[in-house]
Amino acid sequence: MTDIDAALKASRAAVEQMIELGEQAGAGWSRSPLPGKWSPSQIVEHVAMSLEESARVACGQPSKFPRLPALVHPVVRAVFFRRVLKKAAFPKAKTNAAMNPAAGPPTPAAGRARLEAAHAEFDASCRALASRNAPIKTTIFGAVPVADYVRFMEVHTRHHGRQIGDCC
Repeated sequence: MTDIDAALKASRAAVEQMIELGEQAGAGWSRSPLPGKWSPSQIVEHVAMSLEESARVACGQPSKFPRLPALVHPVVRAVFFRRVLKKAAFPKAKTNAAMNPAAGPPTPAAGRARLEAAHAEFDASCRALASRNAPIKTTIFGAVPVADYVRFMEVHTRHHGRQIGDCC
């Protein structure tokens, strides 16, 4: 199994775990656990949006991710990206406004469909890029290996999956 295969398999497992947690949310699916916090539905939407935007980045298309100056890419890559990969943990942070979901899928079943479609797009885009042995050129971290970026997104998904598990 190649690095990209292993990374995408783990990413898919993180998505599946999130789907299962969402399905266990029951009546809390669309309810925010605390004022200012996302509901499980909104968390699912945020992760799906992140996967879709990552697929766009992999295809070289514009995305809703912030565009940082190239000069700061090495710093952000070292301080944030590599730290997330090393610790397999996402620090507490706020997302940019474009990735902040106003609402999410109306039901856990719709959330499943939304996440599965977003991950399929992400998977295909990352496999295509990896087949060319090209890095993914992000607007935040600069160029990074595709398998590392997939692992980063897996950690992001697991981070938000824990939030669903904690709130319901």
